[in-house]
Amino acid sequence: MAAELGEGVVEASADPSYGDAALAALALEAGRALRKARQRVAVAESCTGGLIAKLLTDAPGSSVWFERGIVSYSNEAKQDLLGVSSTTLATHGAVSASVVLEMVQGLLRRAPVEWTLAVSGIAGPDGGTPDKPVGTVWLGFGGRRIASSASRLQFSGDRDHVRRASAAAALRGLRQLLADSKV
Repeated sequence: MAAELGEGVVEASADPSYGDAALAALALEAGRALRKARQRVAVAESCTGGLIAKLLTDAPGSSVWFERGIVSYSNEAKQDLLGVSSTTLATHGAVSASVVLEMVQGLLRRAPVEWTLAVSGIAGPDGGTPDKPVGTVWLGFGGRRIASSASRLQFSGDRDHVRRASAAAALRGLRQLLADSKV
């Protein structure tokens, strides 16, 4: 379940909607919308380590609407593969709105797709700070005809739960973006 913490921050505790079947259903819904619109998506992942790409490509027919997934776990990978600025990383840190926005924009420049999403976060059990505790996740979304956006989420639970909750939030966000765009 999720609770609003203020300005785009959501806390989620143990939730059955992060199970395998629920995650697969979210990926299928996004895939159906993309297929119907004849559009494609690419993803850039850090803390989820390719989980979102895995979920999307588990869906039958995903080769029609899934173009690529990049796991940019390190700062160097974010710079090399997505064009994230070293200044942005040094100023804001890898887990920030600025970085996920550069991730989605960099991916949009590199991939022949209509939609991109990016995730960067602290899955734990270590790596957190007072300003960015374990469970802090930033999601970014971009598209050819929309302004890129970023949202901060705060999840509780172990590493696996944070990663699954992040993937679920990303897939829900993509589904909502497609619905809002009349796809």
